[in-house]
Amino acid sequence: MTFEDLAPIGIEAGKLLKAKGQSVAVVDGATGGLISAALLAMPGASAYYRGGGVIYTLKGRRMVLGHEPGSLRGLTSATEAYALAQARLIRTRYESDWGVAETGAAGPGVHPLGVASGTSAAAVVGPDYEAALVIETGHDDRLANMIAFTRNALQLLVSGLNAA
Repeated sequence: MTFEDLAPIGIEAGKLLKAKGQSVAVVDGATGGLISAALLAMPGASAYYRGGGVIYTLKGRRMVLGHEPGSLRGLTSATEAYALAQARLIRTRYESDWGVAETGAAGPGVHPLGVASGTSAAAVVGPDYEAALVIETGHDDRLANMIAFTRNALQLLVSGLNAA
């Protein structure tokens, strides 16, 4: 799978957001911006895409999410709880209807916090809707993992938009 395979999922999400008159904000982690890129693949994305950021450090996390110091203490990378917390924060920060977050370890090797390579948690938070899902690819292929993690997050968003 390549980015060209992800863009149609992002476009589907964009069409659903546009039809509902709703907006989205994104926190990309191990996806490195691919979730945002897929959502921006559709012309006219400014109608629904509010913004977001790629979080790779604790300082970056605070800057993008604007959370109080210590408010995420005790949450671990690549878990549903951490992804949900980030999705809630980005939704609030950007005053969007939907928040999407991904946190994981693309590899190769073990993440500095001990998360196994190929592990990712994605979360989607919207009007009366919250969902999160952890996936494990079982391999160290960084680019393949980034694509798999992005697909997971985008499919979770589409599911949420269809359910809401």
